Amino acid sequence: MRTTLLVDALAPQPGGIGRYTWELCKGLAARDDMDVSCLAHGRLIEDPASLLTSSRLPRRGRVRRWLDRWKARATLRDTLVHGPNYFLPNGVERGVITAHDLSVFRFPETHPAERVRQFERRFQNSLNRSAHIITDTETVRCELIEAFGLLPERVSAVPLGVEPKFQPRAAQDMPPQLSALGLQAGSYALCVSTLEPRKKIAELLTAWQALPQSLRDTVPLVLAGGAGWRNEALREAIDRGVAQGWLKHLGFVEEAVMPALYAGARLFIYPSIYEGFGLPPLEAMASGVETMVSDKSCLREVCGDAARYVDPDDIAAFGAAMEEALTDEDARRTRVELGLTRAAAFTWARCIEGTVAVYRTALAEG
Repeated sequence: MRTTLLVDALAPQPGGIGRYTWELCKGLAARDDMDVSCLAHGRLIEDPASLLTSSRLPRRGRVRRWLDRWKARATLRDTLVHGPNYFLPNGVERGVITAHDLSVFRFPETHPAERVRQFERRFQNSLNRSAHIITDTETVRCELIEAFGLLPERVSAVPLGVEPKFQPRAAQDMPPQLSALGLQAGSYALCVSTLEPRKKIAELLTAWQALPQSLRDTVPLVLAGGAGWRNEALREAIDRGVAQGWLKHLGFVEEAVMPALYAGARLFIYPSIYEGFGLPPLEAMASGVETMVSDKSCLREVCGDAARYVDPDDIAAFGAAMEEALTDEDARRTRVELGLTRAAAFTWARCIEGTVAVYRTALAEG
């Protein structure tokens, strides 16, 4: 089966969609029944892994640019095209897209204006030209069908997976990167998230600051993740928490450090009110960490009975739930076991198999 995968989301500091795209690259390339070309920024890419180490593609002369455009157009014309980041290129008449969530439409005020305009210009057109659409969860599948009047048979939910590197680790097995970050295994709470409004980080900081000082002194809160957007007031709150000593802000953390960062946490907290899937909670569960998530969106579908659920806008209840999670050892052990079982059900092999099944359906319908 000949397929072209759009890999523009690959970057040295990939977000969630970049990580999803990279898993597709690896998983599809490993299959004997797939012949996969990769396209980024209008150019065929022989080694997509190179995009993870450099944001710059090699410069080309005029003749080479013309030849590359010709090859790219021919490849797009002769293969099934998959846009894993919402959109199909102009000129592609039938392909597959992955629509991870509808946050741009449901919460436009939480996104940069240019991103909102891009979706307003391009998303409906990409939907019209898609033979099939993939979502990460059944929750978003139903939202998409209702919001855009799609036939249910045109949309399939294909869950994401958890890499095997996310697993429980004994304190003595933690790599030196953890101590280099000033962290001690089992003695911090962790939130991995970009700093954007719907992630509810400001509410997390407010609830955390209300915890007993003795608890905050012994178990600091650690924030890790990309810079995000529309977060000026949040950044000021982060600076205050850091100055007061109960908060550590790591910013973007290299992928090689993430397994240890997860496994060393005593509690993982993810208060986002809207997600397309929510991969960090599953990675925390796979790492043997008790996990607390918002009771909104698809997170119940993904986390099942393995997580603690909170309303991040109810600051008092949010804080009480975190205090209980940090102090109730018996409940923590139960949640850890439930989480390990839950996370084990989500694999990238299953995701790749489901994606290839969508390709077959799209070709059959074409």
